[in-house]
Amino acid sequence: METLYVKVPGTVDTSYPIEIGAGLLGSVWAGLDERFAGRGRFVVTDANVAAAGLLDELLAGTEVPCYTIEPPGEVSKNVDTAVGIVEAMEKACLGRDTLVVALGGGTVGDIAGFAAAIFKRGVPVVQVPTTTLAQADSAIGGKTGVDSSVSKNAFGAFWHPAVVYIDVATLKTLDERQYRAGLVESVKHAVIADAEYFDFLERRLDDILGRKLEVLEAIAGYNCRIKGSVVEADPHERNKRRILNYGHTIGHAVESASSYDLLHGEAVAVGMAAAGLIEAEMGLAEPARLQRVQGVLERLGVPVRLPDSIAQEKVLDLLQHDKKAVGKWPRFVLTDRLGHAYCENGQYAVDVHREIVEKVLKKLR
Repeated sequence: METLYVKVPGTVDTSYPIEIGAGLLGSVWAGLDERFAGRGRFVVTDANVAAAGLLDELLAGTEVPCYTIEPPGEVSKNVDTAVGIVEAMEKACLGRDTLVVALGGGTVGDIAGFAAAIFKRGVPVVQVPTTTLAQADSAIGGKTGVDSSVSKNAFGAFWHPAVVYIDVATLKTLDERQYRAGLVESVKHAVIADAEYFDFLERRLDDILGRKLEVLEAIAGYNCRIKGSVVEADPHERNKRRILNYGHTIGHAVESASSYDLLHGEAVAVGMAAAGLIEAEMGLAEPARLQRVQGVLERLGVPVRLPDSIAQEKVLDLLQHDKKAVGKWPRFVLTDRLGHAYCENGQYAVDVHREIVEKVLKKLR
C-alpha cells in the first residue's frame, strides 16, 4: 500500500492522505474508526455500486444510514439529488459531527462532496472512488458540485476530502465502456504534466486494459502525484490548476450537447482531440505529437470525432455558457509539448479566437 499526502494551504487541516492499494475496501471502516473515532457516518453511493457488492464490502455488516443515487450517472447530478441527500441526513438526526463517505464514481463523489459542504455549513467527506475516472481525477482536489439545466458543474464548492481511499481492485467491477472512458483522465494527466508517464501508458496499455492490479496501482500513483502537486500549487483554481481542464472546455460542451449519452471520459477524449487541433492551428504542436496522443485514445476505443448527432452550433452555444467564460467566451488550456502545459504571459488558460474553434469543430467531423 502507498500513502500520499496532498497539502491544501489555507485550510484547517493542512493536508489529507490518499491511500492506494488493492483490496483496501474491507479495511476502510477500521481506518475511519482510527482517524475519526466518535463521528457519525452517512454513506452516499449509487445503484450500480450497490449492485456490484461494493457497499456490502465497505460496511461489512455495520448498520449505517445510506443514500443510494438512482438512476446512476450524470442524469442524477443535480440540485434535487443534493437536497435529497441533505434531507436524508436530517431525517437520520445527524449533526455537525457527521462524516460523509462517498462510495462510487465521479458523479457520486461530486454530489456527496457538495452535500457535505452545505450540510450544517460543512462536514467532512471521505472519498472512496471506484471508477477509473474518479480514481484518476475527481476524488482528489476538492471540487464538488452539480449540473444545472443549462451547463455542467454550474453549482458547487471547493470542499477538500478528509481522506481518500483508492482500492484499484474495485475497478474489476466496471463494464468495459466505463473502464476505458475513465482512463482518458489518466492520458490527460500525462499529456499536460509528465512525458515519461505518457511513455508508460503507451508501453503498458495492454496490461492496463487487462486490468493488471500492479499496473493499476502504478497509474493511480502517477495520477495522484500529478493532481496533488497541481492542487497544492493552486487549491482554488486561480491559475495553474486550470491545466487540469485540458480537453474539458469543448469536452463539457460535447457532453452536455449529447444529453449525456456520451460518458464524461468519452467527451473529454473528443475535447482533447479538439485541443490538439487548436494547438496545430496556433503553431504549438507538430503532427507527430498529435498522432501519438490520438493513437493512445484510439487504442482505448474512445471517440476522437464529433458525433454526427451533435450540431456544431449547439456546442458553440454551450461554450458561451461555460462557467469560466469571460465575455461569453471561454479561455482554453493548451500544451506546447508532450508533458508540458502552454503558459502565455503567466496564464495557463489562453484566448483562442472563435474562428479557430469553429474551424476545428468542422475538422472534428
